Amino acid sequence: MTILEEIIAAIRPADPAAVAEARAHQDRLTKPRGALGALEDVAIRLAGAAAVSPPPLPVPAALAIFAADHGVHARGVTPWPQEVTLQMVGNFLAGGAVANAFAAQVGASVTVVDVGVAADLDPAPGLTISKVAYGTADLSRGPAMTPEQAVAALEAGIAHARELVDGGARCLITGDMGIANTTASAALICAFTGHEAAAVTGRGTGIDGETLERKVEVVREALRVNDLEREPGAASSVSALETLAAVGGLEHAAIAGFVLAGAALRVPVILDGVIAGAAALAAAAMAPDVVDHCVAGHRSAEPGHAAALDHLGLRPLVELELRLGEGTGGLLAHPLVCAAARVMHEVATFDSAGVTDKEA
Repeated sequence: MTILEEIIAAIRPADPAAVAEARAHQDRLTKPRGALGALEDVAIRLAGAAAVSPPPLPVPAALAIFAADHGVHARGVTPWPQEVTLQMVGNFLAGGAVANAFAAQVGASVTVVDVGVAADLDPAPGLTISKVAYGTADLSRGPAMTPEQAVAALEAGIAHARELVDGGARCLITGDMGIANTTASAALICAFTGHEAAAVTGRGTGIDGETLERKVEVVREALRVNDLEREPGAASSVSALETLAAVGGLEHAAIAGFVLAGAALRVPVILDGVIAGAAALAAAAMAPDVVDHCVAGHRSAEPGHAAALDHLGLRPLVELELRLGEGTGGLLAHPLVCAAARVMHEVATFDSAGVTDKEA
Protein backbone atom coordinates (compact mmCIF):
# COMPACT_ATOMS: atom_id res chain seq x y z
CA MET A 1 0.00 0.00 0.00
CA THR A 2 1.38 3.41 -0.96
CA ILE A 3 1.51 6.35 1.45
CA LEU A 4 -1.43 7.95 -0.37
CA GLU A 5 -3.49 4.74 -0.25
CA GLU A 6 -2.67 4.31 3.43
CA ILE A 7 -3.88 7.81 4.29
CA ILE A 8 -7.08 7.48 2.27
CA ALA A 9 -7.84 4.11 3.92
CA ALA A 10 -7.47 5.72 7.37
CA ILE A 11 -10.08 8.46 6.80
CA ARG A 12 -13.36 7.94 8.61
CA PRO A 13 -16.58 9.95 8.42
CA ALA A 14 -17.81 12.10 11.29
CA ASP A 15 -18.58 9.91 14.29
CA PRO A 16 -22.40 9.83 14.63
CA ALA A 17 -22.37 9.27 18.40
CA ALA A 18 -20.07 12.25 18.96
CA VAL A 19 -22.19 14.39 16.64
CA ALA A 20 -25.36 13.46 18.53
CA GLU A 21 -23.76 14.13 21.92
CA ALA A 22 -22.36 17.47 20.77
CA ARG A 23 -25.74 18.54 19.44
CA ALA A 24 -27.45 17.53 22.66
CA HIS A 25 -24.79 19.31 24.73
CA GLN A 26 -25.29 22.52 22.73
CA ASP A 27 -28.98 22.38 23.58
CA ARG A 28 -28.21 22.06 27.32
CA LEU A 29 -25.96 25.14 27.49
CA THR A 30 -27.13 28.35 29.14
CA LYS A 31 -28.24 30.11 25.98
CA PRO A 32 -31.23 29.88 23.68
CA ARG A 33 -31.00 26.86 21.40
CA GLY A 34 -29.29 27.81 18.16
CA ALA A 35 -28.30 31.24 19.46
CA LEU A 36 -24.67 30.82 18.35
CA GLY A 37 -25.69 30.10 14.78
CA ALA A 38 -22.89 28.79 12.61
CA LEU A 39 -20.55 28.42 15.59
CA GLU A 40 -22.76 25.65 16.94
CA ASP A 41 -22.39 23.83 13.64
CA VAL A 42 -18.60 24.25 13.83
CA ALA A 43 -18.48 22.80 17.35
CA ILE A 44 -20.58 19.82 16.28
CA ARG A 45 -18.39 19.34 13.19
CA LEU A 46 -15.25 19.37 15.36
CA ALA A 47 -16.74 16.77 17.69
CA GLY A 48 -17.72 14.50 14.84
CA ALA A 49 -14.28 14.80 13.27
CA ALA A 50 -12.49 14.04 16.55
CA ALA A 51 -15.02 11.32 17.51
CA VAL A 52 -15.40 12.85 20.96
CA SER A 53 -17.60 15.49 22.59
CA PRO A 54 -16.64 18.06 23.70
CA PRO A 55 -14.03 18.22 20.92
CA PRO A 56 -10.38 18.98 21.67
CA LEU A 57 -9.45 22.65 21.51
CA PRO A 58 -7.88 23.29 18.07
CA VAL A 59 -4.66 24.74 19.47
CA PRO A 60 -1.87 25.12 18.67
CA ALA A 61 -2.50 25.84 15.01
CA ALA A 62 0.01 25.42 12.21
CA LEU A 63 -0.09 27.20 8.85
CA ALA A 64 1.63 25.47 5.94
CA ILE A 65 2.26 27.56 2.83
CA PHE A 66 2.84 25.33 -0.19
CA ALA A 67 4.71 27.12 -2.96
CA ALA A 68 5.00 26.24 -6.65
CA ASP A 69 5.14 27.79 -10.11
CA HIS A 70 2.93 27.23 -13.15
CA GLY A 71 3.73 26.75 -16.82
CA VAL A 72 0.46 28.43 -17.78
CA HIS A 73 2.03 31.69 -16.64
CA ALA A 74 3.49 31.92 -20.16
CA ARG A 75 -0.04 32.43 -21.55
CA GLY A 76 -0.26 35.92 -20.04
CA VAL A 77 -2.94 35.16 -17.46
CA THR A 78 -1.40 37.51 -14.90
CA PRO A 79 0.74 40.65 -15.06
CA TRP A 80 2.87 39.47 -12.13
CA PRO A 81 6.27 38.02 -13.10
CA GLN A 82 6.88 34.40 -12.19
CA GLU A 83 9.85 35.23 -9.96
CA VAL A 84 7.44 36.76 -7.45
CA THR A 85 6.74 33.22 -6.21
CA LEU A 86 10.38 32.85 -5.18
CA GLN A 87 10.53 36.38 -3.78
CA MET A 88 7.42 35.85 -1.67
CA VAL A 89 8.86 32.64 -0.25
CA GLY A 90 11.75 34.77 0.97
CA ASN A 91 9.28 37.27 2.40
CA PHE A 92 7.43 34.53 4.30
CA LEU A 93 10.69 33.21 5.72
CA ALA A 94 11.70 36.72 6.77
CA GLY A 95 8.34 37.23 8.51
CA GLY A 96 7.28 40.12 6.29
CA ALA A 97 4.07 38.88 4.67
CA VAL A 98 0.45 39.41 5.68
CA ALA A 99 0.25 35.73 6.55
CA ASN A 100 3.07 36.20 9.06
CA ALA A 101 1.29 39.11 10.71
CA PHE A 102 -2.00 37.22 10.96
CA ALA A 103 -0.23 34.09 12.22
CA ALA A 104 1.43 36.12 14.97
CA GLN A 105 -1.96 37.56 15.90
CA VAL A 106 -3.51 34.11 16.40
CA GLY A 107 -0.41 32.31 17.68
CA ALA A 108 0.00 29.97 14.70
CA SER A 109 3.31 28.63 13.47
CA VAL A 110 4.29 29.19 9.83
CA THR A 111 6.20 26.83 7.59
CA VAL A 112 6.82 27.11 3.85
CA VAL A 113 7.01 24.00 1.69
CA ASP A 114 8.68 24.22 -1.73
CA VAL A 115 6.96 21.61 -3.88
CA GLY A 116 7.54 23.27 -7.23
CA VAL A 117 9.19 26.69 -7.18
CA ALA A 118 10.97 27.28 -10.50
CA ALA A 119 14.31 27.98 -8.78
CA ASP A 120 16.56 26.40 -6.19
CA LEU A 121 16.08 27.58 -2.62
CA ASP A 122 18.76 27.57 0.04
CA PRO A 123 17.92 25.75 3.27
CA ALA A 124 16.44 28.09 5.87
CA PRO A 125 14.58 27.89 9.17
CA GLY A 126 10.89 27.39 8.51
CA LEU A 127 11.45 26.02 5.00
CA THR A 128 10.84 22.44 3.92
CA ILE A 129 12.19 21.57 0.49
CA SER A 130 10.08 18.84 -1.10
CA LYS A 131 10.52 19.90 -4.70
CA VAL A 132 8.80 17.63 -7.19
CA ALA A 133 9.54 19.72 -10.28
CA TYR A 134 10.54 23.25 -11.25
CA GLY A 135 6.96 24.26 -11.84
CA THR A 136 4.28 22.55 -13.91
CA ALA A 137 3.88 22.29 -17.66
CA ASP A 138 1.37 24.56 -19.41
CA LEU A 139 -2.03 23.05 -18.57
CA SER A 140 -3.58 24.68 -21.65
CA ARG A 141 -1.34 22.58 -23.93
CA GLY A 142 -1.65 19.24 -22.15
CA PRO A 143 -1.34 17.76 -18.65
CA ALA A 144 0.30 20.08 -16.13
CA MET A 145 1.85 17.13 -14.31
CA THR A 146 2.41 13.44 -14.78
CA PRO A 147 0.39 11.22 -12.43
CA GLU A 148 3.67 10.35 -10.72
CA GLN A 149 4.41 14.02 -10.05
CA ALA A 150 0.92 14.55 -8.69
CA VAL A 151 1.32 11.61 -6.31
CA ALA A 152 4.71 12.89 -5.19
CA ALA A 153 3.22 16.30 -4.40
CA LEU A 154 0.25 14.71 -2.61
CA GLU A 155 2.65 12.69 -0.50
CA ALA A 156 4.75 15.79 0.25
CA GLY A 157 1.61 17.37 1.71
CA ILE A 158 0.86 14.22 3.67
CA ALA A 159 4.38 14.11 5.08
CA HIS A 160 4.24 17.75 6.16
CA ALA A 161 0.88 17.32 7.89
CA ARG A 162 2.21 14.30 9.76
CA GLU A 163 5.30 16.25 10.80
CA LEU A 164 3.25 19.16 12.12
CA VAL A 165 0.84 16.91 14.04
CA ASP A 166 3.73 14.89 15.46
CA GLY A 167 5.16 18.22 16.59
CA GLY A 168 2.00 19.04 18.53
CA ALA A 169 -0.25 20.90 16.07
CA ARG A 170 -3.95 20.33 16.75
CA CYS A 171 -5.28 22.40 13.89
CA LEU A 172 -3.92 22.65 10.34
CA ILE A 173 -4.41 25.73 8.15
CA THR A 174 -3.82 25.67 4.41
CA GLY A 175 -1.69 28.28 2.70
CA ASP A 176 -0.39 28.72 -0.83
CA MET A 177 1.93 30.75 -3.01
CA GLY A 178 2.20 30.45 -6.78
CA ILE A 179 1.87 33.11 -9.44
CA ALA A 180 -0.91 32.05 -11.90
CA ASN A 181 -2.38 29.52 -9.50
CA THR A 182 -5.89 30.97 -9.71
CA THR A 183 -5.94 29.87 -13.36
CA ALA A 184 -5.21 26.29 -12.36
CA SER A 185 -7.77 26.61 -9.56
CA ALA A 186 -10.49 27.69 -12.00
CA ALA A 187 -9.69 24.73 -14.26
CA LEU A 188 -9.86 22.30 -11.33
CA ILE A 189 -13.16 23.77 -10.14
CA CYS A 190 -14.64 23.44 -13.63
CA ALA A 191 -13.39 19.86 -13.92
CA PHE A 192 -14.76 18.75 -10.56
CA THR A 193 -18.05 20.69 -10.53
CA GLY A 194 -19.00 21.01 -14.20
CA HIS A 195 -19.24 24.81 -14.08
CA GLU A 196 -18.37 26.77 -17.20
CA ALA A 197 -15.06 28.63 -17.16
CA ALA A 198 -16.53 32.14 -17.26
CA ALA A 199 -18.60 31.43 -14.15
CA VAL A 200 -15.67 30.46 -11.92
CA THR A 201 -12.66 32.33 -13.31
CA GLY A 202 -11.92 35.51 -11.44
CA ARG A 203 -9.53 38.43 -11.49
CA GLY A 204 -7.01 36.84 -9.12
CA THR A 205 -4.57 39.53 -8.09
CA GLY A 206 -6.64 42.19 -9.86
CA ILE A 207 -6.23 41.72 -13.62
CA ASP A 208 -7.91 43.95 -16.18
CA GLY A 209 -10.83 42.95 -18.40
CA GLU A 210 -8.69 41.97 -21.39
CA THR A 211 -6.50 39.69 -19.29
CA LEU A 212 -9.58 38.16 -17.66
CA GLU A 213 -11.01 37.27 -21.09
CA ARG A 214 -7.69 35.64 -22.02
CA LYS A 215 -7.63 33.78 -18.70
CA VAL A 216 -11.14 32.40 -19.23
CA GLU A 217 -10.22 31.17 -22.72
CA VAL A 218 -7.06 29.55 -21.38
CA VAL A 219 -9.14 27.67 -18.81
CA ARG A 220 -11.49 26.52 -21.59
CA GLU A 221 -8.52 25.36 -23.64
CA ALA A 222 -7.15 23.43 -20.67
CA LEU A 223 -10.44 21.60 -20.21
CA ARG A 224 -10.68 20.80 -23.93
CA VAL A 225 -7.14 19.51 -24.45
CA ASN A 226 -7.31 17.40 -21.31
CA ASP A 227 -10.81 15.99 -22.08
CA LEU A 228 -12.30 17.42 -18.88
CA GLU A 229 -15.35 19.23 -20.23
CA ARG A 230 -18.64 18.06 -18.71
CA GLU A 231 -22.03 19.33 -17.64
CA PRO A 232 -22.87 20.18 -14.02
CA GLY A 233 -24.01 17.04 -12.21
CA ALA A 234 -22.65 14.72 -14.89
CA ALA A 235 -20.20 12.06 -13.75
CA SER A 236 -16.63 12.41 -14.96
CA SER A 237 -14.90 9.52 -16.66
CA VAL A 238 -11.53 10.85 -15.52
CA SER A 239 -10.19 9.86 -12.10
CA ALA A 240 -9.55 12.43 -9.42
CA LEU A 241 -5.80 11.85 -9.64
CA GLU A 242 -5.78 12.22 -13.42
CA THR A 243 -7.83 15.41 -13.16
CA LEU A 244 -5.50 16.86 -10.56
CA ALA A 245 -2.47 16.00 -12.67
CA ALA A 246 -4.04 17.41 -15.84
CA VAL A 247 -4.98 20.91 -14.69
CA GLY A 248 -3.78 21.32 -11.12
CA GLY A 249 -0.66 22.80 -9.64
CA LEU A 250 1.97 21.13 -7.52
CA GLU A 251 0.76 23.21 -4.58
CA HIS A 252 -2.83 22.10 -5.21
CA ALA A 253 -1.72 18.49 -5.02
CA ALA A 254 0.30 19.11 -1.87
CA ILE A 255 -2.62 20.90 -0.20
CA ALA A 256 -4.91 18.01 -1.15
CA GLY A 257 -2.49 15.62 0.56
CA PHE A 258 -2.28 17.94 3.56
CA VAL A 259 -6.07 17.91 3.88
CA LEU A 260 -6.27 14.13 3.46
CA ALA A 261 -3.66 13.60 6.17
CA GLY A 262 -5.39 15.97 8.57
CA ALA A 263 -8.58 13.97 8.14
CA ALA A 264 -6.80 10.67 8.63
CA LEU A 265 -5.17 12.00 11.81
CA ARG A 266 -8.52 13.46 13.02
CA VAL A 267 -7.05 16.96 13.24
CA PRO A 268 -9.33 19.71 11.86
CA VAL A 269 -8.21 21.52 8.73
CA ILE A 270 -9.19 25.14 8.14
CA LEU A 271 -9.35 25.81 4.43
CA ASP A 272 -8.25 29.17 3.07
CA GLY A 273 -9.43 30.56 -0.25
CA VAL A 274 -9.93 29.48 -3.84
CA ILE A 275 -6.67 27.52 -4.14
CA ALA A 276 -7.52 25.54 -1.01
CA GLY A 277 -11.09 25.10 -2.23
CA ALA A 278 -9.89 23.67 -5.53
CA ALA A 279 -7.46 21.37 -3.74
CA ALA A 280 -10.19 20.25 -1.34
CA LEU A 281 -12.35 19.27 -4.33
CA ALA A 282 -9.57 16.94 -5.44
CA ALA A 283 -9.16 15.53 -1.93
CA ALA A 284 -12.92 14.98 -1.61
CA ALA A 285 -13.05 13.24 -4.97
CA MET A 286 -10.43 10.81 -3.68
CA ALA A 287 -11.99 10.37 -0.22
CA PRO A 288 -15.46 11.92 0.22
CA ASP A 289 -15.36 11.64 4.03
CA VAL A 290 -12.50 14.14 4.12
CA VAL A 291 -15.08 16.96 4.02
CA ASP A 292 -16.26 16.06 7.54
CA HIS A 293 -12.84 17.15 8.83
CA CYS A 294 -12.70 20.53 7.08
CA VAL A 295 -13.87 23.99 8.10
CA ALA A 296 -14.21 26.70 5.46
CA GLY A 297 -12.36 29.64 6.95
CA HIS A 298 -13.78 32.24 4.58
CA ARG A 299 -15.25 32.87 1.16
CA SER A 300 -12.95 34.84 -1.07
CA ALA A 301 -13.78 37.35 -3.78
CA GLU A 302 -12.96 34.75 -6.44
CA PRO A 303 -16.21 33.39 -7.95
CA GLY A 304 -14.80 29.90 -8.18
CA HIS A 305 -14.41 29.72 -4.43
CA ALA A 306 -18.15 29.98 -3.82
CA ALA A 307 -18.71 27.24 -6.41
CA ALA A 308 -16.15 24.99 -4.72
CA LEU A 309 -17.62 25.52 -1.25
CA ASP A 310 -21.14 24.88 -2.52
CA HIS A 311 -19.99 21.63 -4.12
CA LEU A 312 -18.26 20.59 -0.89
CA GLY A 313 -21.27 21.58 1.22
CA LEU A 314 -19.18 23.86 3.43
CA ARG A 315 -20.35 27.13 4.96
CA PRO A 316 -17.65 29.83 5.19
CA LEU A 317 -17.15 31.47 8.57
CA VAL A 318 -16.25 34.95 7.34
CA GLU A 319 -16.61 36.91 4.12
CA LEU A 320 -14.28 39.89 3.91
CA GLU A 321 -13.70 40.11 0.14
CA LEU A 322 -10.19 38.73 0.61
CA ARG A 323 -8.25 37.61 -2.46
CA LEU A 324 -4.71 37.32 -1.15
CA GLY A 325 -4.21 33.64 -0.44
CA GLU A 326 -1.23 32.68 1.74
CA GLY A 327 -3.62 31.23 4.34
CA THR A 328 -4.78 34.66 5.48
CA GLY A 329 -8.50 33.87 5.52
CA GLY A 330 -7.94 30.60 7.33
CA LEU A 331 -5.86 32.35 9.97
CA LEU A 332 -8.55 34.98 10.56
CA ALA A 333 -11.12 32.23 11.06
CA HIS A 334 -9.04 30.27 13.57
CA PRO A 335 -10.16 32.28 16.64
CA LEU A 336 -13.77 31.61 15.69
CA VAL A 337 -13.11 27.88 15.46
CA CYS A 338 -11.40 28.01 18.86
CA ALA A 339 -14.32 29.93 20.34
CA ALA A 340 -16.78 27.35 19.02
CA ALA A 341 -14.85 24.56 20.73
CA ARG A 342 -14.27 26.50 23.94
CA VAL A 343 -18.00 27.04 24.41
CA MET A 344 -18.40 23.26 24.62
CA HIS A 345 -15.84 23.05 27.43
CA GLU A 346 -16.53 26.12 29.52
CA VAL A 347 -20.14 27.22 29.24
CA ALA A 348 -22.37 25.87 31.98
CA THR A 349 -25.45 23.81 31.34
CA PHE A 350 -28.86 24.86 32.65
CA ASP A 351 -28.69 22.12 35.29
CA SER A 352 -25.13 22.86 36.49
CA ALA A 353 -25.72 26.62 36.65
CA GLY A 354 -29.13 26.35 38.29
CA VAL A 355 -30.66 28.38 35.47
CA THR A 356 -34.24 27.67 34.51
CA ASP A 357 -34.61 26.39 30.95
CA LYS A 358 -37.58 27.46 28.85
CA GLU A 359 -40.52 25.11 28.80
CA ALA A 360 -40.27 22.47 26.07
